[in-house]
Amino acid sequence: MRDTQAVDLTNCDREPIHIPGSIQGHGCLLACDPGGSIILHHSENAPDMLGFGGEINGLRLEDIVGGEAAHSLRNALATSDDPARPALRHGTRMTSGKAFDVALHRFDSKVVIEFEPASADGDQPLEVARMLISRVRNMTSIDKLVESAARLMFAMLGYDRVMVYRFEQDGAGKVVSEYKRRDLESFRGQYFPASDIPKQARELYIKNTIRVISDASGARVPIVSELDADGRPLDLSFSHLRSVSPIHCEYLRNMGVAASMSVSIMVEGDLWGLIACHHYSPKVLTMPQRVAAETFGEFFSLHLSALKQKQLIEAANQARRSLDRFLQAASTHANISDLLRRSLGDFGQMLPCDGVGLWLDGVWSGNGSVPPEHLMRALADKVSVEAGGKVWSTNELSRSFPEIHISPEDVCGLLAIPLSQRPRDYLFFFRKEVVQTLDWAGNPDKLYQSGPLGDRLTPRKSFDIWKEMVRLKAQPWTDSDREISDAIRAVLVEIVLHHNELLADERGKADVRQRMLNEELNHRVKNILSVIKALIGHPVDAARSLPDYVSSLKGRVQALAYAHDQVVRGGEGGGLKDLLDAELQPYKEGERTIRLEGPKVWLDSRAFSVMALVLHEMSTNAAKYGSLSVPDGRLDITWRLLPEGQCELVWHESGGPTIQPPSRNGFGSVLISRSVPFELEGEALIDYPPEGVEAKFVIPGKYFHTEGDAVSVESLVDDGANAREKTVGSFKDLEFLLVEDQMLIAADVESMLAAHGVNRVTTTPSVTDALRRLKDFTPDVAILDVNLGSATSLPIAEELLRRKVPFIFATGYSDRSIIPASFSAPVVRKPYEAAALIAAVRKVLSAREN
Repeated sequence: MRDTQAVDLTNCDREPIHIPGSIQGHGCLLACDPGGSIILHHSENAPDMLGFGGEINGLRLEDIVGGEAAHSLRNALATSDDPARPALRHGTRMTSGKAFDVALHRFDSKVVIEFEPASADGDQPLEVARMLISRVRNMTSIDKLVESAARLMFAMLGYDRVMVYRFEQDGAGKVVSEYKRRDLESFRGQYFPASDIPKQARELYIKNTIRVISDASGARVPIVSELDADGRPLDLSFSHLRSVSPIHCEYLRNMGVAASMSVSIMVEGDLWGLIACHHYSPKVLTMPQRVAAETFGEFFSLHLSALKQKQLIEAANQARRSLDRFLQAASTHANISDLLRRSLGDFGQMLPCDGVGLWLDGVWSGNGSVPPEHLMRALADKVSVEAGGKVWSTNELSRSFPEIHISPEDVCGLLAIPLSQRPRDYLFFFRKEVVQTLDWAGNPDKLYQSGPLGDRLTPRKSFDIWKEMVRLKAQPWTDSDREISDAIRAVLVEIVLHHNELLADERGKADVRQRMLNEELNHRVKNILSVIKALIGHPVDAARSLPDYVSSLKGRVQALAYAHDQVVRGGEGGGLKDLLDAELQPYKEGERTIRLEGPKVWLDSRAFSVMALVLHEMSTNAAKYGSLSVPDGRLDITWRLLPEGQCELVWHESGGPTIQPPSRNGFGSVLISRSVPFELEGEALIDYPPEGVEAKFVIPGKYFHTEGDAVSVESLVDDGANAREKTVGSFKDLEFLLVEDQMLIAADVESMLAAHGVNRVTTTPSVTDALRRLKDFTPDVAILDVNLGSATSLPIAEELLRRKVPFIFATGYSDRSIIPASFSAPVVRKPYEAAALIAAVRKVLSAREN
């Protein structure tokens, strides 16, 4: 039997939220036997919502939904073996004539089928997600990525507040990004204790990566029967409709939040954080919107993971460069102790810390926030006992060594690096208390409603609790910190204990470690970018089966992964023969004959990536339909240098089945025929004679070199930083009005303006809304989309002209005849280009000043 103990703040960590016995009311639920045949449970509202009278449990599925719908749902279930990825069917029509969006999954020996009224949303979820992904896939800054995610989800889903919420190591959370309605207070920078999202809730966020609460005050719809024949409740861990903990509902209501949605951010299998959305009235998210949000969330997680790896590599490389400089100095320095003491500032830059100190030969030297000198001998002795000659750390120093009486006001965190085999000399890194100067991010006079469980369930009280929880603690030391510490220790022990002759060997090891880190970064970043390029850059043929599409995509990803792997190993590209060997290796078994012949040709990184995809497609096609599909087939690949300086590769298949030209051009055919001409400005010819496929690819000379050719790499320097800084100074205090009826385009323009220091933008989609807003404020400058659906922005322009407010027209049409001659405003072309837009803004502002 279920535990019927009342849930309150003392035991909410044990609340069985995965078996609530009820669902939310915006849909209904059926649960069947493992074959999806006999109904075992149903939500109390199922008969009314599905249009079926009478008892449901014990009936067959087709009795309720109809034979055709039941057949379609069972077929869908057969394609889904992961409950976290339920099968989806849009617009499924029941016997009653009603249409539903249906999600179904198999878990715990039962099939759970969830019904929601069919959405009228015309947007294709993959297309919407693709548009969002295209705006962030090339971002190289974690801060910019996180900031943009909140802005884009706000634009796509229409919630009143969107936050990116990051979990700390102790389970507490911080709002690191936010986009909201302008009249709401900000939660940005706010911390919340781990108990705000209990452990079992975080575990469900890992299993089920999207969670929608449509109405925090809505009634819970019971499951009938609550227990099965074995006395077990229905497990709704992967159910979208699963009802919400009463404590969490009260938490939301106390903040005035009526509806919410969250998407899990997963980094290397761990819950990094959430994209959390709040709405201040009930809001139901349609299935297409959920699919788009979930898809975007998964790409965001992948891209964030890649950027974190890049950040880790850059930090390690920076530390390595600093250690290299120290090694160079040590190799010619007679007094190592003096060099170490004078280098404390440099060591302090290698790890995030507030102070660094050296205890060497019984003498103390400190830099930054460090404990008093008279306590350091006792601290070194205590660390010697705890560390055992290894790197040792704590983020609660006063609690770890209370007898030393180090004040938390001085330092709270310590990382100790031993400098010799005998524990007597240490390099110390210190951190201050994590909470010393934290302030509430929003309105200090904001009042919150308190429910039966008290004012603890409000953001402000939650923040106060968090501050009390982290008193006497520093920011914990991360695995990255310890890795860098190990590198520091390896170098310093080498210097202290060994002769200068061993320094060269240590530096060689450092180069190997750096190269390995670079290879890991390359693997992660390039693999993600290649997946997005293949998945998002080309539309999917609706007639193509999902397993076939996934199989092809996996192969293309592997080809690009190998290509980028070789680029890193080779410096700036890879050998053509090496690439062919790698692509054809799986097909060399048996009696097949594969002949490769040609001179040594080294492709640069761009050509290597393009040819990796092309040769992978050719190889897989040959294995499926051509000479590599039979045991005794033959494939001849030759390449030669042409007099014009090009490289010609000829592909010739023989001994296979009779070949027929493809009946249509799929993505693979397009990739083979267009990649080399489009990406490399070369040639690609492919023919299908009956005896075997023949193809020729010509690569221009600028994309390869032969043995002995010199290859130079130039670095480009961004000289636009100063110009951007000047722009920030000139725009940061201005109020902008943006009239744009496409939400994603509006989000794009807001990002462009934000990049130039514009923080005050009022965005509106229509003439009526714009004129209403202009009653309350007058902007400094306006950007007007000329065509707003069935209307134009000319009435807004007339009002701005009357107020002498400068404005800019934007249009995707080349014909300006729609704009009357009386308006002398500049016109920028859509799609917006940041430089042209900012130049137009400068022009109208300059004209106003003159």
